[in-house]
Amino acid sequence: MKNITILGAGSWGTALSILLCGNGHNVKVWSIDQEEIHMLNEYREHRDKLPGVIIPSAIEFTNDIENAINGSELIVCAVPSPFVRSTMNRAAPYIKEGTIIVDVAKGIEDKTYKTMTEIIHEECPKARVGILSGPSHAEEVGRKIPTTIVAGSKEKEVAEIIQDTFMNDYFRVYTSPDVIGIELGGSLKNVIALAAGIVDGLGYGDNTKAALMTRGITEMSRLVTTMGGNIETVAGLSGIGDLIVTCTSKHSRNRNAGFLIGQGKTYHEAMDEVKMVVEGVYSAKAALELSKKYNISMPIVEAVNRVLFEGENAREEASALLLRDKTMEATNLTWD
Repeated sequence: MKNITILGAGSWGTALSILLCGNGHNVKVWSIDQEEIHMLNEYREHRDKLPGVIIPSAIEFTNDIENAINGSELIVCAVPSPFVRSTMNRAAPYIKEGTIIVDVAKGIEDKTYKTMTEIIHEECPKARVGILSGPSHAEEVGRKIPTTIVAGSKEKEVAEIIQDTFMNDYFRVYTSPDVIGIELGGSLKNVIALAAGIVDGLGYGDNTKAALMTRGITEMSRLVTTMGGNIETVAGLSGIGDLIVTCTSKHSRNRNAGFLIGQGKTYHEAMDEVKMVVEGVYSAKAALELSKKYNISMPIVEAVNRVLFEGENAREEASALLLRDKTMEATNLTWD
């Protein structure tokens, strides 16, 4: 049994608090939002984001970050990716040396182009850092629907501690040392999911969406392997697995926002309607800049950026993707 703190009381933080409490751990959940904490304490239900999922009385919710972290052996960073740095900066004074921090946010920081674990290392240098990622909608994990996910860390022991802490009969956890591959997969798939939603919003069919997802995987693979990640990670839970669920599910905020953009709304209007942080919007610029830095061809990422930030027409961008110069599918293959 561990003392665990979850930073972030949104849908994912709440679902993980229920899972960890069910695994026999002492769980405290912190949020900066006082109204959210009041709702969770009063009704034992996240009425906005996980309606119908009852929260055990043993879980403590608080706005006091020092109280939340005090005595904690493991901290879960479950705030949206744009707020990871500010949250960990706020938490850092109370985190003891050797404490394990598990990142569950997916994204690349705007302007610095750093991953979430890099940010956590910077803000909390005394901590041991890992990541948990994969196809795992909070709406399903909160209802104990079978899910598989991967725990990554540069330290084998940390990955195995995360595995042991979270794994149960409906939440299977694998381990991996490929942190950069896991993080890039979790971030880039959100950008591709925006594109998949746009395709749906434009009224295109299954052929189009399958093509976009497949070529999206190619773009992800190029950047992941260039930046030191492993192609097997792209083919695994945090790559293709997460891409499939995010591009196709009714629960996906990125796919749903993309759908609204495909119907003509701006990304601001789409995020307002989805009522959640759409992390693919924040990762899109960073993904584009990384593709330029490493001279990687990522035409889908480029098109998403033009639609989001330059006001280009989504239908015209889709047509332009189809009319690019002819090429081979796999450029490393040759004829005898």
